[in-house]
Amino acid sequence: MIIKSRVLPLGLLLLSCNQPPAQQSAADKVGTAVCCAVPSRYAAKAADKDPDNMILLSGGEFMMGTDEKDAYDQEKPAHRVKVDGFWIDKTEVTNESFKAFVDATSYITVAERKPVWEDIRKQLPPGTPRPSDDLLVAGSMVFIPPDHAVNTHDISNWWKWVAGASWQHPEGPGSNLNGRWKHPVVQIAWEDAAAYAKWAGKRLPTEAEWEYAARGGKPEQRYAWGNEFTPGHHYMANTFQGHFPDKNSGEDGFKGTAPVASFQANGYGLYDMTGNVWEWTEDWYDASLYKKINTRAVLVDPHGPNATNDPDDPYAIKRVTKGGSFLCANDYCVNYRPSARRGTAFDSGASHIGFRCVKDKTGDAGKAILVQNK
Repeated sequence: MIIKSRVLPLGLLLLSCNQPPAQQSAADKVGTAVCCAVPSRYAAKAADKDPDNMILLSGGEFMMGTDEKDAYDQEKPAHRVKVDGFWIDKTEVTNESFKAFVDATSYITVAERKPVWEDIRKQLPPGTPRPSDDLLVAGSMVFIPPDHAVNTHDISNWWKWVAGASWQHPEGPGSNLNGRWKHPVVQIAWEDAAAYAKWAGKRLPTEAEWEYAARGGKPEQRYAWGNEFTPGHHYMANTFQGHFPDKNSGEDGFKGTAPVASFQANGYGLYDMTGNVWEWTEDWYDASLYKKINTRAVLVDPHGPNATNDPDDPYAIKRVTKGGSFLCANDYCVNYRPSARRGTAFDSGASHIGFRCVKDKTGDAGKAILVQNK
């Protein structure tokens, strides 16, 4: 089942901004380089501390997107893409790994900084009134399940802006990472992920690289593991079971994030490419991008559009996130598929957004597993 839902906004204060959209130029939609640049002080560390946590994929051609009827419009049509070989993290970046980055650089994430109204207003309709200063405080979006069935067209019924929420305090003040060091880091904005990647001597994946890796060598199948969601009644990923958003039965063993590699790896030996947390990619988000593609040609190492474009949320500056999360449910958001894609405001973190890194293939593959295209 595919359910149409509103996208996650910058914060709860934006949910009431329903003024008619105005036209924007491509330059306006991209924003400025300053908004998404990674400061040079987070330069790459001397050597990768965890080379064994990466796999080298050989690259090849695959069908990106989908022609399935039961999919979102932004995933269609399917089109042939060729990617070069690249290294990719076996798992999402964990709290433990992100702490090492913060300890080494004293990095402060977007969620830990006081919002600047002049930056926020760029992603709001003209004339939006300035919120009071008591709302302009450091924080992030937290999933708080209601205790009863609610209208699923209003995401404010379960998403709340929580002052003090950050990667160190995922649910806000009072929460911590005890027992969650091996879980994927969350409450991460695009800028935070890019800064970590630069420090690690890596980068964020393009959308094409991410989807190629997620498919695990199984071409044109609905899920990363085949066409059946629970083969042999066995859960293959951390998703939401029950009635969204109020009743998560946790039949897969988890009601929130799971430790990385808790579920079976895909055909390339990669974990959690489906579910657990959404993952940032390098690409700008254009909801209609695939419809502009010449499907008779093979796209070679595409790096996405030059501008962000989402008619349903025309003011936001968005990057592509992939993979779905522990909040994807078959009665609300069926995004636990390799072709699924959505745009997320570059400066927004949330309880279900994390990332993994890649790096270019360079010479000797002897220190890693070279996974051939199947």
